[in-house]
Amino acid sequence: MFTRRQFLRCASAWSLLFAGVLSPAGCGYRVAGRGNALPAEWKSIAVPALVNRTSRFRIEQRLTEALIRELLARTAYRVVQDESRADGVLRGEVLSIETSAVLFDAATGRATTVLVTVRLNARLTDRASGKVHYLNENFVFREQYEISTGTGSSADLRSFFEEQEPALGRLARDFAAALVSAVLENF
Repeated sequence: MFTRRQFLRCASAWSLLFAGVLSPAGCGYRVAGRGNALPAEWKSIAVPALVNRTSRFRIEQRLTEALIRELLARTAYRVVQDESRADGVLRGEVLSIETSAVLFDAATGRATTVLVTVRLNARLTDRASGKVHYLNENFVFREQYEISTGTGSSADLRSFFEEQEPALGRLARDFAAALVSAVLENF
């Protein structure tokens, strides 16, 4: 049986332990990529097709589709086509897409890994007020991708895009995840 003094010491120790364990939850800590800095009253976002300023054919379509899928998967917003029915409008322009070899096969000298860099500007505005909630005129997405090591000339960076559908699918998904995180967290 505990004395009153022992009971109070034990209770104090447990209180400190619980306070230490629970305090990070109350201090603004959260899982990265799960925040939302957008207005709470918003229910819908329009995502018009991105404008393509590159020579890469239809890249804007793949990136726009991926952005819509990511918004639907990660948020509770309805994504609508008609801007007049949306609370917010997410617009963007693909300014450049570049690839560069970063790893090579020692035996053949062929590129085995490329770094893809996509640069665009993005803006999320409140449709009614015109207030800009997110603006990045130089959003840069970089990711490394392995390419097939079939036949071809040394350091042929087009090999990445020869696997067009899977490569662009991976690129678009990864890009969309990065941009949606930036928009939601207002980075």
